[in-house]
Amino acid sequence: MQKTGVLFVCLGNICRSPTAHGVFLHKLAQEPQLAQWLEVDSAGTAAYHVGNPPDPRSTEVALRRGYDLSPLRARAVSTQDFERYRYILAMDRQNYANLKAICPSHYEGHLGMFLDFAGLHGAEVPDPYYTHGDRGFEEVLDLVEAAADGLLEHLRQELLR
Repeated sequence: MQKTGVLFVCLGNICRSPTAHGVFLHKLAQEPQLAQWLEVDSAGTAAYHVGNPPDPRSTEVALRRGYDLSPLRARAVSTQDFERYRYILAMDRQNYANLKAICPSHYEGHLGMFLDFAGLHGAEVPDPYYTHGDRGFEEVLDLVEAAADGLLEHLRQELLR
């Protein structure tokens, strides 16, 4: 079986999508039977922060819960991602629209909203970048953990049946 790609996408790839990437990798590491069939990455629809590590506030809040985001670096999404990733998951409606605008007509994967996997259909992971303190980053982490669990369950059923 070929690996299934999962790509998490936000605007700059320094807050929400690397948090989802790191949390999902951490949870996936606890499931080696599933992990062998998945490839995981994150990207941004804007190239503002290419090559930069995640926002220090994201990194700090994630580390307090046991998630290490330090190896991750921002990159911009590209049309080649639609060939490589079967699941491309946006953190909000604007980035979903940005992805739809560059999505090739022949793409047969799942382009959708990440929080759909938490049962929050159409809901957005709020951008914590301009919030003061850790409150916004904690909220992002709460939502990401719930959606990561839902996505893992979905992939278990799809890939390990």
